[in-house]
Amino acid sequence: MIGLDGAGKTTALYRMKLAQCVETVPTIGFNCERVRGSLGKSRGLTFLVWDVGGQEKVRPLWRSYTRGTDGIIFVLDSGDRETLEEARLELQRTMQYQDNITCPLLVLANKQDLPGALCKAEVEQALGLHQLQSELMSVEPSCSLTGEGLEQGIERLHQLILKRKMRLKRNRNKTR
Repeated sequence: MIGLDGAGKTTALYRMKLAQCVETVPTIGFNCERVRGSLGKSRGLTFLVWDVGGQEKVRPLWRSYTRGTDGIIFVLDSGDRETLEEARLELQRTMQYQDNITCPLLVLANKQDLPGALCKAEVEQALGLHQLQSELMSVEPSCSLTGEGLEQGIERLHQLILKRKMRLKRNRNKTR
């Protein structure tokens, strides 16, 4: 789980884990927690989620945290229009790493409770998701304070992970 500082990553993580809102402080380094899926095919499955700090000096470390992962959750403060360009650049940079090109991506358009928060289509446009040209991405409007959209986001990410695994299996079978 990555995103700019203040996007709500840690609040989302602990809302998913504990089903309640907890007081958080800026993450220095990372938090790591097991989160249980509660909807659809992800129900009962456990996901190991690494919440990596979003301060500018920590962002170069995102690459090592996302290498070899099953999926990436990018948390966006969808109410902060001033940081959209910075968020777009960081997400594009991260998804262009060789290890991440085919990695499933869930964008949590967080802070939907704020007035003027971007809707799903506006988030897709602002982050330039069409440029990534991947079918393995999804945007889920969410609010970490209330938990809105978080369970749906985990289920959607699980679907994308399964889709990627099926695609890899199909490609392996073609080469035999």
